[in-house]
Amino acid sequence: MYADTREATEISGQMSSTLSLGHIDEPLLICGGAYGNLEALEALILRASDHGIPTDRIIHTGDVIAYCADARATAERVRRLGLLSIRGNVEDQLAEDAEDCACGFHEGSACDVLARSWYAHARGQMTLELSAWMAALPRHLTFSMAGKRVRVVHGSPGLVNRFMWESLPSADYAGEIGQACADVVVAGHTGLPFTRTLPDGRVWHNSGGLGMVANDGTPRVWYALMSPGRSGPEFTHFALDYDHALAASKMRKAGLPEGYASALETGLWPSLDILPEEEKSRTGQPIDLSELNGQTDQAAA
Repeated sequence: MYADTREATEISGQMSSTLSLGHIDEPLLICGGAYGNLEALEALILRASDHGIPTDRIIHTGDVIAYCADARATAERVRRLGLLSIRGNVEDQLAEDAEDCACGFHEGSACDVLARSWYAHARGQMTLELSAWMAALPRHLTFSMAGKRVRVVHGSPGLVNRFMWESLPSADYAGEIGQACADVVVAGHTGLPFTRTLPDGRVWHNSGGLGMVANDGTPRVWYALMSPGRSGPEFTHFALDYDHALAASKMRKAGLPEGYASALETGLWPSLDILPEEEKSRTGQPIDLSELNGQTDQAAA
């Protein structure tokens, strides 16, 4: 379906591959962070079918494994389905059998402490086959759609675990999109859904997390559709309901951190220590889809 052209790119001192998909003129489904949540992944596959989108037109922006119980099963399912997947920081670390997730959390913070537990669980479920699959995933995807150049990254173009929060200044986004040599950047890692359209028309999109809530007080998870429009790609965010009670139950049976198991039910993150003040202020406020789908650049330059 796509031209498989790989180019070597030097990023943060590591040799990394970029997979070029050529030109795409059909809608894509974008999801980020399955996070070992098999129930959410299965619900997404059903929803993709409702949209008429086959699995080879689903882009996963990295971190197929993280907080939830079904690390191996989720990764194997993504691999077998043939999702267009890139490496996140967790894929990097697990492929190398590293000691930690390299998520970018501050050492000793609540998120850092909790990560040690779920990462050990995920590492214990890995197989040689999954390690090889993760190691072979591209770092970035590139393609064109509706006359615009698109790059898919995990954190940022130059740093796999950088948190690009919606509230960052416009200059931060302009710099990162410029580094991507693209008109549109599709990213993951933050776990919160948003689309920033800069005054010059360039776009940064994050579909939000598939396997973990968006700290908005609801158990919903998130994905998006990317479709060719008149002046470039257009994004529509969607909320997804799934059997979050079963996913939380599995986490408790596996002895994973209660904070993240409860988060699947309450919609609230167990710690806010990575969030800027603007994102913290929205804690527990249900995301309004009509507002989410009408976003433009509101940050100070």
